[in-house]
Amino acid sequence: MWRPLTGAEGVGPSDEELISRVQKHDNRHAFAVLVRRYQSEIRNTLRRFTRGNEALADDLAQETFVKIHRYIGDFRGESSFRTWIYQVAYRCFLDEQRKHRPDTEEVAEHHLVTEEPHEGEAFMRDFNRAMAMLSDEQRQAVHFSLQRGFAHPEIADIMNLPVGTVKTHILRGRNKLQELLSEWQEENSDEPR
Repeated sequence: MWRPLTGAEGVGPSDEELISRVQKHDNRHAFAVLVRRYQSEIRNTLRRFTRGNEALADDLAQETFVKIHRYIGDFRGESSFRTWIYQVAYRCFLDEQRKHRPDTEEVAEHHLVTEEPHEGEAFMRDFNRAMAMLSDEQRQAVHFSLQRGFAHPEIADIMNLPVGTVKTHILRGRNKLQELLSEWQEENSDEPR
């Protein structure tokens, strides 16, 4: 989920302070703090997008942070830094998809990795399968909305789509999930308690 703009204990410099240090002084320590702050979140998102392909997700996360470092001087704060990082990660993912379009069929066979394995393994397995049945755009928009807590305009920035299109992807994705998971609920409600 979303992390605060300060360190895990609520102390430490804000993202804005760290960005300023990196932009003005190429401060490696400040950049390392930013990477640590967002690395796990970005890797988990990319693992979902790559349908559980951890090696590819890790490569894409590394590429994301290399690009962030290279272009951080261009960051102007028009969106939040968190939104910008996700935008870069999403574009790295799309670039990879375009390069290896035939390989996406193989990647689709991988199961999605759950972030919380102790919350009803059967449900999470079925939820992940249902997410995999959504179109790429629906799955990604739903992930950004429900699992990462982004607002529709932020998702539109990340995915480089109009807000209305994002809302449509989320609505259709949620409806499809509800349809698929209602079947799961019906199957499991017949079991004795």
